[in-house]
Order: sequence, then C-alpha cells, then structure tokens
Amino acid sequence: MALINYATREINVKIVYYGPGLGGKTTNLRWIYGKLDQNTKGKMITLATEMDRTLFFDFLPVDLGKVRGFQTRFHLYTVPGQVFYNASRRIILRGADGIIFVADSQRERREDNIDSLENLRDNLATFNLRLSDTPYVMQYNKRDLPNLMTVAEMEGLLNPERVLYFESVATQGIGVFDTLKEIAKTVIRKF
Repeated sequence: MALINYATREINVKIVYYGPGLGGKTTNLRWIYGKLDQNTKGKMITLATEMDRTLFFDFLPVDLGKVRGFQTRFHLYTVPGQVFYNASRRIILRGADGIIFVADSQRERREDNIDSLENLRDNLATFNLRLSDTPYVMQYNKRDLPNLMTVAEMEGLLNPERVLYFESVATQGIGVFDTLKEIAKTVIRKF
C-alpha cells in the first residue's frame, strides 16, 4: 500500500518488476536509471552475482513531481528471477502498489514464464492478495530476438485477464518507459 504522509504532502509508491531469471527486469531499471535526470532519481542499488544476476533486488527511487498537490516518489524494485530465492521474492513483493510482469518472449522460455507467473500468484496469496486485485501490466520483452512466441501466444499463455501489455526490447529502451508510465497511471488512479 502506498505510504501517504499528509504532514509533508508526500506519496511513496512501490512498483515491483517480476518475472523469470534473465528476462529483462534489471535491464529495465538500468535503462530507466540511465535516462533519468540526476535531480529526479536516487541511487540505484544492485546486488548481483558474478553472472550479473540480481540476487535480491534492484531499488531505484524516482521522483515524478506532484500529483494532487503531493510530492510523488516511485520506488522501483526487481525480484530475483531464480525461484530458489523465493523468500526474497516474497519479501520484496510485500506492500507492492503495482507490478510489472516482465516475460521473456523467446519460445524456449515459455515454461519459465508460466512458472514465474504462478510463483507471483502464490506469493501474493501469502498476503491474502490475488493478482487480479493488484494493479499490474505485462511486458513482453526481447522482441528483437529470433525464435519468439507471437504476442497472441503470449497473451493466451500469460494474460487471461487481458491487462495492458507492452512489447519491449529493454536493452534498447523500447517499451520500457511506456510500461512504467502505464503502471504509474494505474496505481495513481487508485488514490
């Protein structure tokens, strides 16, 4: 739940990037961090292994100015893609105001996407939440690679509720800000 401080007129919102390992979650945050003005971003914290996989989280506070007279700050996190870090995934997911599910479009990652989405549902259930009750959007990443599933296949596989989706190539920034803007708007509408 967003933290609203009426005394200081501040809103803090938590957005979590969720998805399979090496699907592009950290790449999204790195792209955003690299493009934001110094005055609108905080420090990016990344914990990684030598294989450059996020172990626990990436955290990037982004100041998006005023919304209804309140200074609004978005805190962007990624969960580790590897399921064996599930306890960390659950901790990072706690209190999320919005979720971006980053799916890997490569055909060979089909089962990884399904498993990660099911893991997201299971972890939300530990907080008595359902994905359908949480603001979220889908991002179909790596659309520049060969051997891709079609968007229609991915929609049928991962998006039965037909939330908004975005095609992306996070390494090039394609779709990255569109996805973030949409989840930000969706979360802000709840206030």
